[in-house]
Amino acid sequence: MDRKSPDPDSDETPHVIPGGVPPGETPPGEDGTGSETGPREDLSRGWAKAPLIIIGIIVLLCAAFFIAYAVIVAL
Repeated sequence: MDRKSPDPDSDETPHVIPGGVPPGETPPGEDGTGSETGPREDLSRGWAKAPLIIIGIIVLLCAAFFIAYAVIVAL
């Protein structure tokens, strides 16, 4: 097992201290508490009437088709 560790050797690499990265070397993490967090608009409205009516009509037409098909096949 002659493999070399993929971690940099702190003796050969500049700016690497044994305990980790020195302060100021990396940028701070992204701030998640800004004023633009959360939903962008009011989401309490729900579905409109027209899409629900259209979906209901499609469901009824599909059900009527399968019932008519079952009646024709049974004859």
